[in-house]
Amino acid sequence: MSGGQQVNLMQLPLPQLDVLKNQVEQELEFFSTSISQLRIGQTKLSEASESVSKLREDSKGNEILVPLTSSLYVPGKLTDVNKVLIEIGTGYYVEKSVKDAEDYYKRKIEFVSKQTEKLTGLLQDKAKLKQTVVEVMQIKIQAQIQAQQQQAGAVKS
Repeated sequence: MSGGQQVNLMQLPLPQLDVLKNQVEQELEFFSTSISQLRIGQTKLSEASESVSKLREDSKGNEILVPLTSSLYVPGKLTDVNKVLIEIGTGYYVEKSVKDAEDYYKRKIEFVSKQTEKLTGLLQDKAKLKQTVVEVMQIKIQAQIQAQQQQAGAVKS
């Protein structure tokens, strides 16, 4: 089904529908987690962009906390407010001018935002598919119950 072919859900037996429902639930969980991670990343990029945009010539000499690790900071002083080191991924850093850094963060934020929108659309499609599968399963279960009741009624007569 992920290959793009369409299948009439009413033709699938209940066990296959159950497998499909479980698969769609796993995909929903994956997309939800991915969207959450993208939003966290977008927030970090926005915070970094905001910090870079606050650098001005009159900030020179100000005391700051310099991160050595994610939980360890040391005191420092701003000596050059025209250039910054930005992380571009997997522990790699690049020196950029403040304007170039702002442009970089703007592009990254836009990219992450577009990816989040795409995943949100996929998440909504998968949620609709799950709902449809559940409805078909309920119809089939109801049909089975009615068939059993009719058989039981026929046996009694």
